[in-house]
Amino acid sequence: MSKLSGAKVVVIGGASGVGYAVAAAALEAGAEVVVGSSRTARIEAAARRLGHGARSLLVDVRDEASVSAFFDAVGPFHHLVFTAGDWGQMRGPTRDLDIEASKARMEVRFWGAARAAKHAVRQIAADGSISLTGGMLAHRPMPGAPLTTASANTTEGLALGLARDLAPIRVNAVCLGLILSEQVQTMGESAIKAFTSNLPLPRAGTVAEAAEAYLYLMRATYVTGQIVRVDGGGSLV
Repeated sequence: MSKLSGAKVVVIGGASGVGYAVAAAALEAGAEVVVGSSRTARIEAAARRLGHGARSLLVDVRDEASVSAFFDAVGPFHHLVFTAGDWGQMRGPTRDLDIEASKARMEVRFWGAARAAKHAVRQIAADGSISLTGGMLAHRPMPGAPLTTASANTTEGLALGLARDLAPIRVNAVCLGLILSEQVQTMGESAIKAFTSNLPLPRAGTVAEAAEAYLYLMRATYVTGQIVRVDGGGSLV
């Protein structure tokens, strides 16, 4: 399906940030949208803001039974976008890493995505798509962030493996640079400038700009197993 009119798009992590922007853009393109999140108030508020054509469903991607029930409630659909994540810290020198505490972050970003893919295949169209979400630290490791780097790489590796295993369902990932989500905006202007001043496009991206990559991957019916970078040229410097 090259256009989204009449398609059903599922966005897990759609209550805020990039996920919400994807949901809004898909609605504008003519799709029906289901947004999923583990927080009742936030997901219901997101559905109200999105308006006609959107509905909300609770899902905890750390709980496989919850993920299974979520897709039962969704029913048949065409495209899955997974933007769920958390902001747990995995920073610090290797000698000081708290391995057990760091596992919790992988429960959402990696294992949550794997659970979603596992149960989505029962309902997704044969010509549908799955789009996961990674980050630029997969390609630009920083001192003090080995597990964050590994987390981003596992997401991209999962997308590549799923693209082979689930074909002809298309599976890709979007690799995000610094995007002005609600959480990123709390960093403050000076910190954002410090992260972006050396980029070819020396600013942070907007959530609407990031959403365009996911819409492209839904529409691009001959694209699978790819990592689309939305990073202001960050991979070049």
